[in-house]
Amino acid sequence: MKTSFKVPLFAMLAILTSCQNTDKKSTADGTALSSSNPFLNQSKLPYQAPDFDHIKDSDFKPAFEEGMKIHLEEIQKIAGNTETPTFENTFVAMEKSGEMLTRVNRIFGLLTGANTNDDLQKLQEEIAPKLAAHQDAISLNPELFKRIESIYNTREKLKLDQESKRLVEYYYQAFVLAGAKLSETDKTNLKKLNEQEASLSAKFSNQLLAAAKAGALVVNDKSELAGLSEGELAAAAQTAKANKLEGKWMLSLQNTTQQPSLQMLSNRATRQQLFDASWNRAERNDTNDTRKAIVEIAKIRAEKAKLIGFPNYATWKLQDQMAKTPAAVETFFSKLVPSATAKAKAEAADIQAVIDQQKGGFKVEPYDWNYYAEQVRKAKYDLDENQIKPYFELNKVLQNGVFYAATQLYGITFKERTDLPVYHKDVKVYELFDKDNTTIGLFYCDYFKRDNKSGGAWMDNMVGQSKLLGTKPVIFNVCNFTKPAAGQPALISFDDVTTMFHEFGHALHGFFANQQYPSLSGANVARDFVEFPSQFNEHWAINPMVFKNYAVHYKTGEPMPQTLIDKIKKAGTFNQGYALTEVLAAAALDMQWHKLSATDPLQDADKFETAALQKTHLDLSYVPSRYRSSYFLHIWGNGYAAGYYAYLWTEMLDHDAFSWFEENGGLTLTNGQRFRDMILSKGNTEDYGKMFRDFRGHDPNISAMQKYRGLITK
Repeated sequence: MKTSFKVPLFAMLAILTSCQNTDKKSTADGTALSSSNPFLNQSKLPYQAPDFDHIKDSDFKPAFEEGMKIHLEEIQKIAGNTETPTFENTFVAMEKSGEMLTRVNRIFGLLTGANTNDDLQKLQEEIAPKLAAHQDAISLNPELFKRIESIYNTREKLKLDQESKRLVEYYYQAFVLAGAKLSETDKTNLKKLNEQEASLSAKFSNQLLAAAKAGALVVNDKSELAGLSEGELAAAAQTAKANKLEGKWMLSLQNTTQQPSLQMLSNRATRQQLFDASWNRAERNDTNDTRKAIVEIAKIRAEKAKLIGFPNYATWKLQDQMAKTPAAVETFFSKLVPSATAKAKAEAADIQAVIDQQKGGFKVEPYDWNYYAEQVRKAKYDLDENQIKPYFELNKVLQNGVFYAATQLYGITFKERTDLPVYHKDVKVYELFDKDNTTIGLFYCDYFKRDNKSGGAWMDNMVGQSKLLGTKPVIFNVCNFTKPAAGQPALISFDDVTTMFHEFGHALHGFFANQQYPSLSGANVARDFVEFPSQFNEHWAINPMVFKNYAVHYKTGEPMPQTLIDKIKKAGTFNQGYALTEVLAAAALDMQWHKLSATDPLQDADKFETAALQKTHLDLSYVPSRYRSSYFLHIWGNGYAAGYYAYLWTEMLDHDAFSWFEENGGLTLTNGQRFRDMILSKGNTEDYGKMFRDFRGHDPNISAMQKYRGLITK
């Protein structure tokens, strides 16, 4: 999951204040705000969906400026209220504030991630420090914090309902962690650091997007791409043509270290070129080299943590997470690293045996792994990726797999909406209906890779759910699948299938939100809980009833033969040593970067990375980290700093929770309703540990995860 930048402590959803009848307004920097600016008022489209047909790049800056101005006026009115602080005149008022800023911020975050351009990128770097300063103006406001603290200290006497009490505790902790108790001098220093970090993070994101685009592998001779299918070759030729390289082939870079084509390319030199292009994308000593930026970000974060009173950034940021401490995370890692690396070493031996049998005359390197692992998989399980792809046509996977599973579990149904504007022609929109046919919200899906789209896959809201504000969710999923050549079907891998289920699991978390207050609604939960619903939803991709409904041959319509299905299931634990080790390496890198103290000297990014992997026993030469530090967008640009471990932590939760389904009848409406009621609809209204225990009956247990990964057999 990737989240767009938000002013975090508040929902920022208020009724827009006066002066809407004038032709133009003057914003803080003098930029004219036209009365026709689409962010000035709520959208009149269904569910307040954004009217992309009328949103121009030039609308964002004045809307940001006016939105921040109005929001600060609203907050100052709350802080300066001379009446005795109450839950209603403080917390409810804050939840209602900032409507315009929320509107512009959400759509700006969507477009800068999924459909950006030079103008938006320039504004992104310009606006990031202003948003950081805006956040600080609120979270470091002493009068506002006095009101919050006074209500927090008397919360037990106020007879608040559970969600309202949780909101008080949420705000109080958020303000304290943001520096509300600091001296004025320290607050000034913190504000400077926050602005510097925001600027550097925006710069990093833009550098990385440019680095990935520039790092694409261009091939002049088609024979060098032996192993790719005709469809993949056509797509590579089309990509080259779009980049004015007609007659050549271009392999664009995905965000991860390993690239999909490495699995098929039989030419070792081409494999090495593609891997090197990925590995070195942001380390070319050019304007897109990110190493200086990440070292500066790490230093700033350590200094911020020290100001707040914590030994390092990781300790500070884990205060409001389920894990609570870096020590708990590292203990969790210690239970996985030995078995994961042992399994990876055994897998490497199998791969080396194939290389030796073929008289390769070389030791396995990272760029060899996927190619030969695929051969091992074929030999062990007689399973060929090219055999199964024809059964995974994207639209059928969506309609007959992802949507079908949701219908079977939760009774919801879907209807495509072609009457609503979208931000790119590839985007599709669906309306969701509950089992009683009441409306739930809108779902936008954008699945194909573009050069102006950030790598990876993510979910976010365009409009959030809130009973207080009377809003229903408008949610989007973004992925980066290879777009087929014109007239060709969009055939995807089973990993891509799983990604679709994963991201829609996030969407369900948002759609089933049932909160009064927007700050606690839906997926606005801790990093190490937010991936639980998404990873849990992946399990339904291989459920027999769901699988047979979508896995049909794109030409013949015939279902996938049972023999092939059995092979996929048998191969389920294949390569899991590698898969787990590469993620553990990335998670360990993240934690090591953010355990640096403010007194530690500036680091050399590459030397630090090498030492960090050695220290955590994850330095396997043939298993590179899923993300190298220099292109680790999650932790330098997308809010997962000191939180990448969350994917593995929540994997523990999702496997344990799924084992409950296996013990209680599996895919049924009754079971789905229980999960919806006890997990998906709760948002951040309860302690996460309690929420999980109430559903599962015990604290999270790692054994189900280890069994699923093939690390243990019992």
